[in-house]
Amino acid sequence: MTGPNRLAIFDCDGTLVDSQAIICRAMREAFVAEQLPPPEDIATRRVVGLSLTEAMGSLLPDADRAFHVRLGESYKRAFQGLRATGQVEEPLFPGIVEVIKALEAEGWMLAVATGKSDRGLQHCLEVHDIERYFISLQTADRHPSKPHPSMIVQAMADAGAVPETSVMIGDTSFDIGMGVNAGCRTVGVAWGYHEPQELFDEGADYVADRPDQLPEILRTALTAKA
Repeated sequence: MTGPNRLAIFDCDGTLVDSQAIICRAMREAFVAEQLPPPEDIATRRVVGLSLTEAMGSLLPDADRAFHVRLGESYKRAFQGLRATGQVEEPLFPGIVEVIKALEAEGWMLAVATGKSDRGLQHCLEVHDIERYFISLQTADRHPSKPHPSMIVQAMADAGAVPETSVMIGDTSFDIGMGVNAGCRTVGVAWGYHEPQELFDEGADYVADRPDQLPEILRTALTAKA
């Protein structure tokens, strides 16, 4: 009888793809549509990874939840409008495809856990022709916002994995917190939207400076867990 599978769970924005430019633009348009001064881009980058309602709550803490939901809907409309006119660009970080292929070749199951919607994630992965590599796609449409562990719990169930054989990989403290809450190993990435020290402070076991370091770090992470 074989044991549980090894599972590498990737965040999307800031980890697989560099989407900050389009996210910041859609956020500015959403605020303007609601007759609000748009947030600074640095503030928007700080909330990437949260579900939309929670992100709006962080940006406008004095507003009520109903308005956070409304502002989230304005963001969706802005983003969809930009996509409809061909203005959405979410380039893969250099080396990510090679990492995905290397991990698959080593026998890892792969998953995504993201604050994106189902539609947004599907479009992003299809554009880059990498959807087929992932056995589980978990989004904000069906789960509480990070750092709640729900997305990881479902990804592990889909992959036949357990916390001891799973690693969460992400660029924000929300990703690391989600992994810690799920009881799995956590690997931060330095090319995203939160600083490496923030990731360590949240409980990251490792932080990769470059994508090509990930396969070796993941192998080490599970060995250390054992």
